[in-house]
Amino acid sequence: MMKKTIAALMITAMTATAMTACGGNSGQTSTSAAPETTAAETDAAAGDTQAASDSGATALADGEYTIGIGQFAVHGSLDNCREGFLQGLAEAGIVEGENLTVLYENANTDGGMGTQIISNFMSKDVDLICAIATPMAQTAYGATKRADVPVIYTAVTDPVLAMLATEDRMPVGNITGTSDKLPVEEQLQMIREILPDAKTIGILYSTSEVNSQATLEEYKAAAPEFGFEIVETGVSGAADIPLATDNLLEKVDCLNNLTDNTVVSSLPMILDKANKKGIPVFGSEVEQVKIGCLASMGLDYIELGKQTGHMAAQVLTGQAQASELPFEIIEQASFYGNTAVAENLGITLPEELTSSAAEMFDSITN
Repeated sequence: MMKKTIAALMITAMTATAMTACGGNSGQTSTSAAPETTAAETDAAAGDTQAASDSGATALADGEYTIGIGQFAVHGSLDNCREGFLQGLAEAGIVEGENLTVLYENANTDGGMGTQIISNFMSKDVDLICAIATPMAQTAYGATKRADVPVIYTAVTDPVLAMLATEDRMPVGNITGTSDKLPVEEQLQMIREILPDAKTIGILYSTSEVNSQATLEEYKAAAPEFGFEIVETGVSGAADIPLATDNLLEKVDCLNNLTDNTVVSSLPMILDKANKKGIPVFGSEVEQVKIGCLASMGLDYIELGKQTGHMAAQVLTGQAQASELPFEIIEQASFYGNTAVAENLGITLPEELTSSAAEMFDSITN
């Protein structure tokens, strides 16, 4: 396996903006031809350059790369992170099947399996590990502390609380990435607009996921400002969720789902129980709305993944060390709504929200 090669990436006009965001430099072609170059040759070269620009093609980065992608759970937002991550790398000229070999494994919320996955990547001498979700990022960092393998994480809600970064967003080691910190106040404001008479919001969370605990505390602190009380129920694993859901639904006007990996993996069951009682469930991102949550002021995890891929490209091509890059936060939250769910619940989504929605859905995806 060839190791990393420092190279200037030749990027066409259509991907120059993306590379600027991740610290890359687009390649430039000299405007003066060498003495022996004929006018016809110059015109032909210009035509080739324009054709590449028109097609949106990106020149491959120099070198051959092997990366390991470890994902903590199977659910839509994390899948979107992985897809976006590979798109971000491709925009930088690092393309799977061309100059990139990808090893992908999923832990299915099993911490022990996560440790095995990272160990396997280390034994394969990967150039970089992409860790998707907080538990996987923590596992990857612990395993690579004494090895020269950079880790780029994504979908880590609070890297500081997870002990992956300092308060100034700088890495604690050869690890950095992107945070999916939820827009808590915007979400509460949205719920108030949709349910003007609601008083209690139920939140299920995994007691073993620090990202969920951090977000829960934010909700509890902000809820009174919007006239809500948060009713929380912690679970230690997926087996606890059915009974916990039944108990919580007896106490609340609605449920609000976090990006908790354990809970999200059981979301279809939670939605089924809530629907039977006519209780709306609000999601934290677009994929949850697709499968039956009423609405979300959520994040676009494809874009989060792309942002992460751009950071990884800098590290793979030698433009920066992971230890030098502060973690990044996706800034924009957008409204997503599901009119089929609203109709089933007898709820009308306010026009103020639907008119500015990033996307609306009129069916439920199973």
